[in-house]
Amino acid sequence: MSLLVVGLSHRSAPVSILERASLSADTRTKLLQDTLAAEPAAEGAVLATCNRIELYADVDKFHAGVAELSTLLAQHSGVGLDELTPYLYVHYEDRAVHHLFSVACGLDSMVVGEGQILGQIKDALALGQDLHTAGRLLNDLFQQALRVGKRAHSETGIDRAGQSLVTFGLEQLADGREVETWAKGKKALVIGAGSMSSLAAATLARSGVAEIVIANRTLARAERLARILGEPGGTGVSARAAEMVAVGDELGRADIVVSCTGATGLVLTGDDVATAVRDREAPLALLDLAMPRDIDAAAHRVPGVRLVDIESLAEASADAPMATDVDQVRSIVSDEVAAFGAAQRAAHITPTVVALRAMAADVVTSEVARLEGRLPGLDEKQRAEITQTVRRVVDKLLHAPTVRVKQLASEPGGAGYADALRTLFDLDPETVAAVSRADLNDADVKNRGRV
Repeated sequence: MSLLVVGLSHRSAPVSILERASLSADTRTKLLQDTLAAEPAAEGAVLATCNRIELYADVDKFHAGVAELSTLLAQHSGVGLDELTPYLYVHYEDRAVHHLFSVACGLDSMVVGEGQILGQIKDALALGQDLHTAGRLLNDLFQQALRVGKRAHSETGIDRAGQSLVTFGLEQLADGREVETWAKGKKALVIGAGSMSSLAAATLARSGVAEIVIANRTLARAERLARILGEPGGTGVSARAAEMVAVGDELGRADIVVSCTGATGLVLTGDDVATAVRDREAPLALLDLAMPRDIDAAAHRVPGVRLVDIESLAEASADAPMATDVDQVRSIVSDEVAAFGAAQRAAHITPTVVALRAMAADVVTSEVARLEGRLPGLDEKQRAEITQTVRRVVDKLLHAPTVRVKQLASEPGGAGYADALRTLFDLDPETVAAVSRADLNDADVKNRGRV
């Protein structure tokens, strides 16, 4: 395993850099395609959220891999390599596994313990599978990360330590009051209809707002979300859809605005906000969860307006208390990293063991054929008995060494046992490679659609 991750997040980079480096869906696709075209990388996956961008790859050279992945991130993010490099972090092999598992559990999130990251990891794996850039290593890694994240949430109280960015943002807007008390009876405008916007709308509905308006570039998606919110089985809140051209009018009627779109430019300018509050007495609360930002930072300076965005959330979360369950989650991560490493090392030697047994079977077949040539008088029963005896002898001779070598290979530093086995038995490298390719193809077929 030569797993490498190069990335940046809210922990390593200021929001201004993260905002400029954010990747659109099309850019992620191109980044993955270019990653596989790069010589050091055999597999690739990209995890991009509002506060992190990480490129995972299976590389054959560490230093060349770091240089190539860093260059690719710079090229596709639009931030120059010299400017981006100071904010990049690099994790390799077990440290890379530990990092992703920690991310999956919410330990590396802006709000510790938040569960949305699991959906984003799932999306990253699905994209890698769709583009066939995620092979056996990254399929195994991301599938296991999802399981580790779910285990952390089910076996510990990490959920008590964390919450969604939506909830955290609304708490900041409520400024010390209970969100339900603060939001009760207010009119809300949600700009966007993606997963984060849907979560925001549902959270606002549960908080007791009187009305929710969903504005989206694709009206049908806004109508679908509004319908779900208003259904008897949904939240039951009064909800309706609006086109993006109507956002200015809706802004003037709203008390709370949550925006999270994939737009590359501003959705609400400072002038838009100033116009909306010009003839009103009630304050306007704005929550911008987009990266890059949807709402002009100049809205901070508009009287009667309170704006909470990713940057202010990052500052607020730095002082948020961490639950005692975090230590238990860290223990789970450590155990799972060790188990994943052992499984990968054991899998590494399997093609060699299969090739050894195939060679032994060929030897048995050859020797039985030679015996039949020297003893043509053997009847069918005698030939079968001799063949079975020879096979049993070979199986017994190989059983203990192959079982033991798998055990040794699963331990740290056990990667060299496969090479030793190939050397001792003079195995054809192409035969071992053919087994590996067959395993990889089987794994690719098996993993498709699993997320």
